[in-house]
Amino acid sequence: MLRKIWRFIWHDDSLLSWVISVALAFVLVKFIIYPGLGLIFNTQLPVVAVVSSSMEHKGNFDSFWERQGGWYENNGITKQEFSNYPMTNGFNKGDIIFLYGSNKIREGDVIVFKGNSHNPIIHRVVKINNNSYQTKGDNNNDSFEQLGETNINPEKVVGKAFLRIPYLGWVKIIFTDLINLVRK
Repeated sequence: MLRKIWRFIWHDDSLLSWVISVALAFVLVKFIIYPGLGLIFNTQLPVVAVVSSSMEHKGNFDSFWERQGGWYENNGITKQEFSNYPMTNGFNKGDIIFLYGSNKIREGDVIVFKGNSHNPIIHRVVKINNNSYQTKGDNNNDSFEQLGETNINPEKVVGKAFLRIPYLGWVKIIFTDLINLVRK
């Protein structure tokens, strides 16, 4: 019996076989792989797709610093300090970012937090005040209070970024856009 099921899923070229394979892959990722990664990385959101351009650098570090460095220098962050931050070159819309839960957040870390928007926000910590954080998207002109990024409590921090995989997040973005299109 199991051999027949295995053969049907992996070797049959029918539409039904394909649909069952996709459904099985979805169930495995959603209910086994994703929660397993969450357990390993100590966060409820171990993998995020970047859905905005707020962390893009568009060019090399020096050209980024020419455009954005003034804000950082006016806020006490030198070019040398920034160049030692994690993910110094930012990342792009459509990238996948892996996170781990940490209560040791430092200036310059890239964190995901629950702000005032529908989606979690992934930005760089630019200030630590008492027990709260202020973030800024590297490509943004300032921190946005309306997004809730000027006074982030540690409870709102979902995780700290540690790994980037380029382009893979476009799969999620395209599917989300298609679903939203169908809903309209």
